Amino acid sequence: MSKVKSSNLGYPRIGENREWKRVIERFWAGKLEQEDFLAQIEGIRLNHLCKQKEKGIDLIPVGDFSLYDHVLDTAMMFGLVPKRFEYSGGKVPLKTYFDIARGTKEAVASEMTKWFNTNYHYIVPELEDAVPALVDNRPLHFYREAKQKLDIEGKPVILGPVTFVKLSKGYNKDEFKTVIESFIPLYSEVLRELQEEGVQWIQIDEPILSTTLSKEEVALFHHVYARLHKAAPDIRVILQTYFEGIDHYEEVISLPVQGIGLDFVHDNGQNLTSIQMYGFPKDKVLAAGVINGRNIWRADLDKKFSLLKEIESYVSKEQLIIQPSSSLLHTPVTVKNEVGLEVILKEALSFADEKLSEVNILMKGIQNGKDSIQEEISSSQNAILLLNELSSKNRLEVNENMAKSQTLKIERKASFQERQIIQEKFFQLPLLPTTTIGSFPQTQAVKKHRLQCRKGEISNHQYDSFIKEEIHRWINIQEKIGLDVFVHGEFERTDMVEYFGEKLDGFQMTTLGWVQSYGSRCVKPPVIYGDVSYREPMTLKETLYAQSLTDKPVKGMLTGPVTILNWSFVREDIPRDEVANQIALTLQKEVEILERSGIHMIQVDEPALREGLPLKQVKWDDYLHAAVYAFKLATAFVKNETQIHTHMCYSNFEDIMDTIRALDADVISIETSRSHGELIQVFEENTYDKGIGLGVYDIHSPRVPEISEIRNHINRALKVLDSKQCWINPDCGLKTRGISETVEALKIMVEAAKQTRESLLVK
Repeated sequence: MSKVKSSNLGYPRIGENREWKRVIERFWAGKLEQEDFLAQIEGIRLNHLCKQKEKGIDLIPVGDFSLYDHVLDTAMMFGLVPKRFEYSGGKVPLKTYFDIARGTKEAVASEMTKWFNTNYHYIVPELEDAVPALVDNRPLHFYREAKQKLDIEGKPVILGPVTFVKLSKGYNKDEFKTVIESFIPLYSEVLRELQEEGVQWIQIDEPILSTTLSKEEVALFHHVYARLHKAAPDIRVILQTYFEGIDHYEEVISLPVQGIGLDFVHDNGQNLTSIQMYGFPKDKVLAAGVINGRNIWRADLDKKFSLLKEIESYVSKEQLIIQPSSSLLHTPVTVKNEVGLEVILKEALSFADEKLSEVNILMKGIQNGKDSIQEEISSSQNAILLLNELSSKNRLEVNENMAKSQTLKIERKASFQERQIIQEKFFQLPLLPTTTIGSFPQTQAVKKHRLQCRKGEISNHQYDSFIKEEIHRWINIQEKIGLDVFVHGEFERTDMVEYFGEKLDGFQMTTLGWVQSYGSRCVKPPVIYGDVSYREPMTLKETLYAQSLTDKPVKGMLTGPVTILNWSFVREDIPRDEVANQIALTLQKEVEILERSGIHMIQVDEPALREGLPLKQVKWDDYLHAAVYAFKLATAFVKNETQIHTHMCYSNFEDIMDTIRALDADVISIETSRSHGELIQVFEENTYDKGIGLGVYDIHSPRVPEISEIRNHINRALKVLDSKQCWINPDCGLKTRGISETVEALKIMVEAAKQTRESLLVK
């Protein structure tokens, strides 16, 4: 009897209790020797494999686990260490690996940016002057480990050559094919060694296929994979795509591979339509991603079963592999630890472990018939029905406010040029004013007091008193450093999205719903399950207290509607744009209260605006139009003297310059440090006349920058920007940094701004 197989594309690295994060950070802090560190990490990694085996997964991924980032892992496999890290060849040392990601006193960390349209960050490989060589066959190592220690016939996972080079930097566009050619022999050797080891299946991820590609780029895939197939003809390759449908379906299914992985969740029906129109090859397997790998809602198993039966019309059971739509890296580990949730909501959730159970149920249903899983189907449908019947999903006042918003004029009262004159007179700031992005270090004391308050070990009054002490301390520090515009430090906030999720109706926080964002940094996205509505002021108390301590302006600090949307797990029963506008209306009330209370500099951060871009360019306009509308719905009504700031980080801005202008923010702060000022090229090629906060040093690295570095960043910007436009700030919030390095770096930043300011005044 033909058997349907189940598979997984990748498993969360962090563990149920973020044990991965804790071990790594203990190692960084020098509290673990390397041998002990690697032993503990191995235990975590093997436990993850065991859990997938227990869930009945046939093709268990190996090599998807990482100590920091899988793109960085791929670069290290090929010895692609930037020259500034003084690498001498051979397998890349662990210290060098982490130095590239985090930086050192002598060397700036490699650039970091978003992984397609997710909130996961990857380290950008640097190929300039690089001579790649296979120095460590990682997939082979992890395959052997699973086989020898757990008797698991793993499925090695590797990032494909075309996607890897596409995501890298340090070469010209016309060199793309030549660069690809340099990697083909190395990938060929990886596959040959895996073939010799007896590996049955390998997963090669090429998510770049889900983006907009030229015909020449698609043709290059044929060249690359023909070479790889020739090098290792006996190994079975699943070419894996995800996050969208694929435009060049006929070309992709004709590639010389043994399997094609398609996303049937985020493709808007495109992949299924392609199969219906063109069929599917009889000599390949179809790895059907039918369980959502990026959201946390329980699957409607009846609909998923029907989808699989439709797919089965075109492929036989022995050709079919059932799996999530993408790696489960983007979801928390398990719902079972969520002890504080209401039963109806908890029953409607599905994290990584539960998604693997759903995969297994569907495999059983396709294998043995629908009746064999009817109980599970009914359970899923009942859970979804009860969730949709909650009154919180149908709030009358929210619907009325949404209707009223359609009649509002979403524009500022005056042009930026008019506002700029008014604001210069109102704030009386110096040339190149200095500020920070918002947060200051969250020390162990801050975290301890927050936890004690939540556990009831200290009163709310005691906690508020502690927060006031921290705000007071950091206002004094900012005075001594000499910053021009202050922030209160956000000591009361766990996370820039989670905090607002706790304050707004329609959101639910989880207990252990953590996901990896970058490195060891984990975030706990709120769950948006109902209509979003305003409860009470969210930031007023702390902001007003900070402002009472100084004559310098203190910024009100909010997270923007699009970022809250993109960094949350969002309900799926209404359009995402509608949810964004609900959030925007709540932020509008908060902005109004801040302004009415005398706060006239308000930062509404949108670091996730660009990351939400659809992978297909044809869909960009609709998304960007909706994003601008939501931002302006929250901010456009303020007075002319009220200065609206926003912040975006680690993004390629050249594609969305028109959108940045359309936001009509008075000041936008951007990252210019990890990319070594390359972002300034955008402003060499595009006119921009509003305020720009230059992110002049990298906060994700523990190194303290030199004055000369910061001055170089500033001077590079001043070649293409008017000095009256420019603000000086770090490239992101300082929450994760230590106190001493934060203070020292800010002193250097202020001094660099002062020196530059003086040189400009002399001229």
